Amino acid sequence: MASSSPLQLLPRGLPAAALLLLLVLAPAADALACSSQKITNSSLYSTCLDLPTLNASLHFSYDPANSSAAVAFVAAPPKGEDGWVAWALNPTATGMFGAQALIAFRDAGVMTVKTYNITSTTVRESPISFETWDRAAEYHSADGTMRIYAKIKVPAGDPAKLNQVWQVGSSVTNGVPDQHAMAAENLGSKGTLDLVAGTGRSPAPAPTLVPTTAPTLVAPPPSGVSRIGEGSNGAFLALSLAFLVSSFFGF
Repeated sequence: MASSSPLQLLPRGLPAAALLLLLVLAPAADALACSSQKITNSSLYSTCLDLPTLNASLHFSYDPANSSAAVAFVAAPPKGEDGWVAWALNPTATGMFGAQALIAFRDAGVMTVKTYNITSTTVRESPISFETWDRAAEYHSADGTMRIYAKIKVPAGDPAKLNQVWQVGSSVTNGVPDQHAMAAENLGSKGTLDLVAGTGRSPAPAPTLVPTTAPTLVAPPPSGVSRIGEGSNGAFLALSLAFLVSSFFGF
């Protein structure tokens, strides 16, 4: 009796390794899509932006009649509900110092949002320069994200050219957010926000200066993040690509 052919689960010509690569990359792409996030009172927000660092996103709508905005900021603290997330506008500069921040964390077992005028690396709860109301915070264990909800009176100036800053931290001590990591993605979590057009932009990275007499030192990547082409990971990727090509063309 003729033996039956094995069940084919893959399209012809598609190597198993290629399918595995697609399955690995697909969740990362989905994590960046703010349009797929389910947030409280989503009808309040007409626009959402995937921010360029920290896998953060901002949902918002702008009311020019009274210069106010409804915002919902979403990000995942490095250590889940023990950490904190922050979103801020900076009326005077493009970085952290001078930022008027909303920071969410769990305080005495309850999620809360507090205001901070960031003037140094030590943060203290304080009033900020623009009015806020309807502040609330949530922690979602399903995806490990914290959400900041608020309505704000947009600072004086051009609502199409606002400086925004966002951040995440891993811990809170006695009701005070501890310092965040100093990785590149943390230091680069800033940009401009256009409430009118519904867009955001981050500044271009500064050029890297390479010394002519000494080797260039490259800081290690953040924990849990690998860089393509470095060390054994690069060799593994090269071998994997070679295997995909040979499998596809039948070499």
